[in-house]
Amino acid sequence: MAETRGPRRRDPARKTLILSAAADLISRNGYHVVGMADIGTAAGIVGSGIYRHFPSKGSILAALLEQVMAKLGDGASGIVEAAPDDRVAVTELVRNHVRVAIGDRRILQVYHREARNLPEEDLRRLRRSQRHYIEEWVAVVAPLRPDLPDAEVRVLVHAAIGSAQSILFYNSGLPVERLTELLCGAAHACLGVEPADAQAPAALLQDLSEGA
Repeated sequence: MAETRGPRRRDPARKTLILSAAADLISRNGYHVVGMADIGTAAGIVGSGIYRHFPSKGSILAALLEQVMAKLGDGASGIVEAAPDDRVAVTELVRNHVRVAIGDRRILQVYHREARNLPEEDLRRLRRSQRHYIEEWVAVVAPLRPDLPDAEVRVLVHAAIGSAQSILFYNSGLPVERLTELLCGAAHACLGVEPADAQAPAALLQDLSEGA
């Protein structure tokens, strides 16, 4: 009797390799220049093997951007839920965003340059996630800045996030410790909110080292 084989399982490690290769190639060369074959070659996957994991280049882009947005959004939701007060929540939100900006720089570069190339449905879903992420910040910053109307709080939140991402297209060459300190300080200065403790940059550095 012939042996019956089930469907071939997709190796999750290969999917991760594909996304990593795509982030690197697209951040350096642009979305429209990079082809599926280029991504497959960079990931070490020959021929049509890449299509077992992603049906199109657009689906790779969507997975990349959803990945980094989930890391930010899920992190923010967990922080706000667990924080004992708003100042701690703000401090942890800043830490988390700086962590992602440093650790996932290539993916965030792609996010900022190439999101407009997403299929419409994926772009709408990404925008909803963005708005929810901003609301997480506003909910904890606003009580700490009662002197400001809502619109001005939102401006400061965007400014803080932007300052944390100022390294995306600029390689400072600074050590991670100093870069972390500067980015955390800049984000808190934008918000006009002091961090919950003076060890915020050092704590983030430890987090980065443990995750390396």
